[in-house]
Amino acid sequence: MDTVTILTFALGVLWLVVIALIIALFALARQVGVLFERIAPMGALINDSGPRVGEATPRFALPSLTGGTVTIGPGAERSTLVFFVSPTCPVCKKLLPVLRSVRQSERAWLDVVLASDGEEEKHRRFIETADLKAFPYVVSTELGLAYRVARLPFAVLIDGAGTVRSKGLVNTREQLESLFNAHEMGVASIQSYLDDAAAART
Repeated sequence: MDTVTILTFALGVLWLVVIALIIALFALARQVGVLFERIAPMGALINDSGPRVGEATPRFALPSLTGGTVTIGPGAERSTLVFFVSPTCPVCKKLLPVLRSVRQSERAWLDVVLASDGEEEKHRRFIETADLKAFPYVVSTELGLAYRVARLPFAVLIDGAGTVRSKGLVNTREQLESLFNAHEMGVASIQSYLDDAAAART
C-alpha cells in the first residue's frame, strides 16, 4: 500500500470521525434542551397554610430592633416584603446581599422588613455582625405563626392594601425574584403558573 493510499484512507477515517462527533454534538444539545425543560427553574415554594395569595393579611404594628414601629398589613400604605430570617440560618445570610440590592432597586414602592422570633439579644448581635441597621427588624412569634412559617428563609409580599400578593420558601435569588414576577403576572406563584401551563399543553 503506497503513501497516497494510506493518506487517503486516513483522511477518510478522520472525516468519518468528524461527522460522528457533529452528530453526537447535536444529539447532546437536544438532550440538554430536554433536560433543561424538565428541570426549569421553579419559583418560590409556596405553602397553603396561613393567609392565601389574594387574601387580606392580619395587621401588625411591631417595634423594630433598629428603631421605630413597623406596620405590616392594612394601613402600611406601601408594599412590604416580609423576609423571615434566623441568625443561625446559612441560606438567610447568603441572601442578605440580594435583599440589600432589592431594598435599593425597589425602594420607590417597596419596604423590606426582616422578621424572626426568639431572644432579642441574639438578634441584636446578628444586626451588628451582619450590618442590618438599615432594615426594619422585628422579633415576633405571632407574626411567624400568622404566616405559618415552618422553614427558613421564607418571604411574604404584601401590597399597600394589606393583601398577600405572593409568598413562599426562598433559597436563591431566582426564587426571591419569582415573588415579584408572580405579583406582576397576577398569579399565585411561578410554580403554579408553570404547572397550569404544563397542564394546558397536555
